[in-house]
Amino acid sequence: MKPLILITNDDGIAAKGLLTLSQVAREFGDVIVMAPDRNASGLSHSIVSSRPIRAQEISKEEGLTMCCCDGTPVDCVKLAVEHFCPRRPDLVLSGINHGSNSSINVLYSGTMGAAIEAVALCIPSIGFSLLNHSPQADFEPGIPFIRQIIRTTLDNRPPAGVTLNVNIPRLPKGEILGIRICHEANACWNDSFEKRIDPQGRPYWWLTGKFVCDDPSEDSDEWALAHGYVSIVPIHCDFTHYPTIDKLKKLYE
Repeated sequence: MKPLILITNDDGIAAKGLLTLSQVAREFGDVIVMAPDRNASGLSHSIVSSRPIRAQEISKEEGLTMCCCDGTPVDCVKLAVEHFCPRRPDLVLSGINHGSNSSINVLYSGTMGAAIEAVALCIPSIGFSLLNHSPQADFEPGIPFIRQIIRTTLDNRPPAGVTLNVNIPRLPKGEILGIRICHEANACWNDSFEKRIDPQGRPYWWLTGKFVCDDPSEDSDEWALAHGYVSIVPIHCDFTHYPTIDKLKKLYE
């Protein structure tokens, strides 16, 4: 039996990255896509809980079923696994995101929120991102690496609760140097809300910011991407900082 692969994203059902990933995944199994019906970037692990979710199948052909819903990326995974997949998926893929999800960005990412939800459901998953925000971004240079990572993950299931955060540098075909296994770089966003006035004289605020990375380590994802490598960071949904447990126990004894 062919593997069943569920695919979602946060850029929406019409995003070029989603369509590219779907075509690559068809090389490995039967594909079901359940993606938001609009852009849902930056929603992290949010879910819809205050209204019903509506979903529909929009196309079907041999080996590929396309569906969309008006929920979040996490909703897409939860809903598809329960109601749209004929059996439990063997792998969940999220992306390919238009833009980076390296370092601290993983906290805000709807792409990675969906991938983390999959492993919370005990399904192996991978989140893919390309460092190019353009709707017409060229995903072709990264396809050989995406293909390799999917094949390896199907053959070598990651530990329970672990998903792979994959980022691809924005380079021409043939110039990506390879794959590096990394940790998240120690970086942050210096955010700022720019105050503006609308035509009716009412104030509103537009989020701006600057990404700051002072992490020089050569095993970080930011270093790998800056030097022409695809970065893979294994992440998990257990936020516990274990080294602090014993220290806190002593404080509260």
